[in-house]
Amino acid sequence: MKKFRPFVALAALSAAVLGLTGCAPQAEETAAEGYGDLTVQFSWIKNAEFAGEYFADSNGYYSEAGFSSVNFIAGPTATAAVVLSGDALVGISDAVAVAPVILEEGAPLKIIGATYQKNPFTILSLKDGANIQSPQDLIGKRIGVQAGGNETLFDALLKVNGIDPSQVTKVPVEYDPAPLVNGEVDGFLAYVTNESITVQNLGYEVTNLLFADAGLPFVAEAFVVTQDNIDNNREALKAFLKATIRGWRDAIANPDEGARLAVEVYGKDLGLDINKEKQQAKAQNELLVVTEETKVNGLLTVSEQLQALNIATLKAAGYDITAEQLFDMSLLAEVYAENPDLLG
Repeated sequence: MKKFRPFVALAALSAAVLGLTGCAPQAEETAAEGYGDLTVQFSWIKNAEFAGEYFADSNGYYSEAGFSSVNFIAGPTATAAVVLSGDALVGISDAVAVAPVILEEGAPLKIIGATYQKNPFTILSLKDGANIQSPQDLIGKRIGVQAGGNETLFDALLKVNGIDPSQVTKVPVEYDPAPLVNGEVDGFLAYVTNESITVQNLGYEVTNLLFADAGLPFVAEAFVVTQDNIDNNREALKAFLKATIRGWRDAIANPDEGARLAVEVYGKDLGLDINKEKQQAKAQNELLVVTEETKVNGLLTVSEQLQALNIATLKAAGYDITAEQLFDMSLLAEVYAENPDLLG
């Protein structure tokens, strides 16, 4: 199953948050006393997608950083709303979901890092079926698209590639790729590290039209926080980032263990398949998490060049936002300056 991290209208909530200070669950920090409870809102179910966070928790990195307890909340949900309400210090989302909330609702949110340097969204098709290899191959096809944020993203894919929406038939689907396998659709909006693997494991050869290679590059699994916490809870956020970097270093070194943590510990009630989770853990490391830029700048960083690509993508989707409005990489810069060993 798969998802897009949904976003909702947040006018009333944003107004309330704008009128408050210090409303986050972690109160004014004092290094001597620690930072209290850490709550992180995930963008999806507790599968291998969050292997780095599992390592950071199970290996005690969050505890060492000063957090007394850790609470991972499964998604999907309106992550921005959860963060704005103060129910989570950090939410995991992506640039396409966060930008509209900032622009349309005046939400005081920023992205302070991103695990996925390259977004994993894809139009999945069967190689012996529609075999959709390029945006132009979408014309005349039936594409399964989930309602909400995924539909917004798909519309942006058409727009940036000069395809009139009338030339493509959007078919409402959920997150199970069965409609693709059953022939009800020619293509299916999916994750290359999730449904694509699921369908391959059913014995089908697949074709992936990656959004990142088709005019829509943007970061995903991005850490979203309030401006208030950046201003008044900065050390807690830096402690979170440092511990999470350590966790993802472990996840990259041992993807099979990350998969096991998902299947047997954090997502033990989900009935996850260990072989599929191992495949996902390895694929995300190789395709999305580790890049030439992260090898130089460090995990979770979003370079100025990558920020510019995100801004261009958002503009193509109809959201005119600046890098300064969306990103704040200063916390990660401080973390790496203070802990140069994390770059090794």
